Amino acid sequence: MTFSPRLILTLFISCAALLLSSCADKPPTTDYLQLADQYNVVIERDVRGVPHIIGERDVDTAFGFAYAQAEDNWALVYDTIDFYRGTAAATKGKDSAVTDFLVKWLGIWDDIDANYSSLSPEVRAYIEAYADGLNYYAARHPERGVAELPITGQDMIAGYMFRHLLFYGFADVLQEVMSSERQRPISTAGGVTLNNLPVGSNAMAISPSNSSEGATRLAINSHQPTTGPVAWYEAHIQSGEGLNAMGGLFPGSATLGVGFNEHIAWGATVNKPDLVDVYVLDVDPENPLRYRMDGAWHELEATELKIKVKLFGFLPWTVTELGLRSAHGPVLQTDHGTYAIRYAGMGKMRQVEQWLAMSKAQNLEQWRDALRIHSFASFNFVYADRDGNIMFVHNSLTPQRAAGYDWAQYLPGDDSSLIWQDYMPFDKLPQVINPASGFVHSANQSPFFVSGEADNPKPSDYRPEDGFPTRMTNRAVRGLELFAELSPISEQEFSAIKHDKMFSPNSRAVHYLQGAINLSLDDSAKQIYRDAQTVIRDWDLSTDVNNRGAAMSTCVIAAEWLAEQKGQPIPDVGGVFYNCADKLVAAVGRVDPLWGDINRHVRGDINLPVGGGPDTLRAIYAKGLEEDGYQTNIAGDGLYYFVSWDAQGVQKVRGVHQFGAATLDTESPHYSDQAEDYAAEILHDPLFDNEQRKANITRRYKPGE
Repeated sequence: MTFSPRLILTLFISCAALLLSSCADKPPTTDYLQLADQYNVVIERDVRGVPHIIGERDVDTAFGFAYAQAEDNWALVYDTIDFYRGTAAATKGKDSAVTDFLVKWLGIWDDIDANYSSLSPEVRAYIEAYADGLNYYAARHPERGVAELPITGQDMIAGYMFRHLLFYGFADVLQEVMSSERQRPISTAGGVTLNNLPVGSNAMAISPSNSSEGATRLAINSHQPTTGPVAWYEAHIQSGEGLNAMGGLFPGSATLGVGFNEHIAWGATVNKPDLVDVYVLDVDPENPLRYRMDGAWHELEATELKIKVKLFGFLPWTVTELGLRSAHGPVLQTDHGTYAIRYAGMGKMRQVEQWLAMSKAQNLEQWRDALRIHSFASFNFVYADRDGNIMFVHNSLTPQRAAGYDWAQYLPGDDSSLIWQDYMPFDKLPQVINPASGFVHSANQSPFFVSGEADNPKPSDYRPEDGFPTRMTNRAVRGLELFAELSPISEQEFSAIKHDKMFSPNSRAVHYLQGAINLSLDDSAKQIYRDAQTVIRDWDLSTDVNNRGAAMSTCVIAAEWLAEQKGQPIPDVGGVFYNCADKLVAAVGRVDPLWGDINRHVRGDINLPVGGGPDTLRAIYAKGLEEDGYQTNIAGDGLYYFVSWDAQGVQKVRGVHQFGAATLDTESPHYSDQAEDYAAEILHDPLFDNEQRKANITRRYKPGE
């Protein structure tokens, strides 16, 4: 079996699909059934099925947290284990062999084996208690199929290390390198350019000075797929050691990703600064395992990577492949050159510690101290707290690169001075704390346009080599316009900004759409094209459910948006226009259907109209029009919250999940019990407060009961 670059790329970017494949039915030993005796924790299920996990110690909570997740998400959780171990092919078959190669090629387990013991005893105890919770569930349910037990703390750390690569553009770089020919020139000292394409999410906050009620408000609105291994799961974790936080996470995570406690709240948005560098190695033509650097020949580090494969459902087989590394990082050899990859976060494994510290923080300085652990390669964060503070930070592990080179291109691999070692300190990253404007707004845009003009970080304080993005989304442009227009902002207006369904006339999307309006249609053009052009020309830029221009217009806009997301050339607007008109007529017989008839939120037997669209603040990304005459919401707004503290410091939280707490169980009443509220934009109290929850608990139990 040969692991071609194309196969590596295919398996990498489709890893989410692999998380849903079947596992071998290997029954665990009964030893793990005794694990519950070590932990003191209860799980409270509220009226919406959301788990509130309450432990005496942090480790007790971690154990119960894992067990509750397993109850709701076992098919999503267990299959990740072999995937992160790099042993998936042994249980799933040869199609997973390339994935195993990639995990080993990146050296994730080499780093874990060398440095896991350097994590603090408290963090290791927490993550191992979480693994115990999974082991205990697996022991109680051997019929469900499990990875080889025991699941370990190291397995969990591997997941944190590998999963984050999917968010900041690592796959895009691999795709370029693995193309049939070289995609970029080798940079020489000279001018530089930026080339980064963030994807979706919103987070916004206002301080008391910008609130008509004197309140501090935060909207937590990170966009993810509506289903699958990286769809939001909601939970509340509490211990007697200072942990008491609620929010969203991906199944199989030991920590919250977005959320709040009594004193603080935070949202996250994806950012894509330039965090991956490609070096073209000067390889000895007589020996492909030697490369020139600093005028001397060096040997590539070559390691035999043994990958066990299951064939024909039962036959074991071991494949040996060669993993290569240079001083720069892991190496790929292609027909058009030998490339070394260096990426931000190589070897970093303190993610669990940082997420826990963020969840436990009680004020701004404690939260900033948590961020100073600096283990996340990317993610913007927006913060608010009971004391009236708000903050934005363009968080990243920004390499401290040599000046003068275009780091958006490939780098010469023969100069060791270009192998960066350090990162920009956290406190030097672009950030805004308590701006005079009284707001911060993060929607995957440039970090230099997130607040009032006078409050924004200054681009002149940074170098082009730092690779910060410059792109503006419609959500960013529209949100900044609304904040400037409405200030000071009421609670109702703050909600209206988050749920806004408009495109800004100043957005890139509307500029592209203007090209369709300007198309010259000759006398022979079909009437449907004339009608479609009129529909776009008359569109009021709204995506509310009763709009008749949104279907045609967003179809055109979505083509540009998708191409930009993928880093592809922007498509010719004429071809997109004709295709959209044809598609709508074929699907529904007209070019101006009601948006609510086209844009649907579907879960089981529930099929509801939903407002919003691609890159609107009420973000709905849908597909499927060709199949059934409507398109189904597949990504965008999922679990989201409004968190506020009034002028007296009283906290108020409202939120909604796109479907419900039972992510996989179609028979559960919580499989879709929030879908109607989600479509109608009706939020509810998530029952974070222990006293308020008492009357809304449907079940209280210990793991295993």
